[in-house]
Amino acid sequence: MKKIISILLVLLVGVSAWAQESAKREVTVNGVTFNMIEVQGGRFNMGGTCEQLTPEDDEFPIHVVSLENYLIGETEVTQALWLAVMGDNPSGFQGDMNLPVERVTWNECQTFVSKLQTLTGIEFRLPTEAEWEYAARGGVYTHYYQYSGSNNIDDVAWHDGDCTRVVAQLQPNELGLYDMSGNVFEWCQDWYGDYPMMPVESPTGPETGENRVRRGGSWGGSANGPRVTFRIYELENIRYNYIGLRLAANVPIGEPNSIVGVTDNSKPKSEVRYNVMGQQVDKDYKGIVIEDGQKTLTR
Repeated sequence: MKKIISILLVLLVGVSAWAQESAKREVTVNGVTFNMIEVQGGRFNMGGTCEQLTPEDDEFPIHVVSLENYLIGETEVTQALWLAVMGDNPSGFQGDMNLPVERVTWNECQTFVSKLQTLTGIEFRLPTEAEWEYAARGGVYTHYYQYSGSNNIDDVAWHDGDCTRVVAQLQPNELGLYDMSGNVFEWCQDWYGDYPMMPVESPTGPETGENRVRRGGSWGGSANGPRVTFRIYELENIRYNYIGLRLAANVPIGEPNSIVGVTDNSKPKSEVRYNVMGQQVDKDYKGIVIEDGQKTLTR
């Protein structure tokens, strides 16, 4: 039944994708500089869509999600940034300050973003689960990859290893984001829970729960964890050397210079096409195709 509902949603709603300008915004705090990427909002099918091949039960039902513009970290939060804000480095793997910070609880991440807000005047936060998946998929520039930026896991993800790796060493995804697959799992803001059946706008997850969502796979995990739709959870006071975080923030309204260092990072329009069964087809396919969120009859 879940799969039937999923196919119907794919037929009814395609992912909205169109060429937009993506801005890179530079932030410096206590001598440490990092980048935030502006994500153009849109509508997408969240959950175990056809390119995921082996989705888990909790990746269903596939449901339509609409998001506003937001900012997300170009990389996972590094040990350098955590130290600059918090004054300590809890990480199990050390030796290079550009390694992702890990061994941080969800609760400690809330303290971190609160202090970062005070230092910068910018309302940083953890991404919602929907924001995380949309960004991992490449947003409006998506090419519908299984992993974040490629169908070849080794192009984009550190996995099946024995330690974390310095951020931004592998290929970025369509938005210019690094390590959204692999390296360390990333805490999301949401409580973990079942997906809704109906379309939702800017969802924030269940109102209550026992566990918080973490996404993206890790340095020691298998090829399943780094998939962009894979979901897992943990108690909010748990720390492991394979869980870190990535920042998010709302786009400042009427304050275009509150985050400085804007860089043009334009991406091409997606050229991926699907038929009504959700199967990828080539440019010579005849019939109804879904391309860039639009249904078209080709003859």
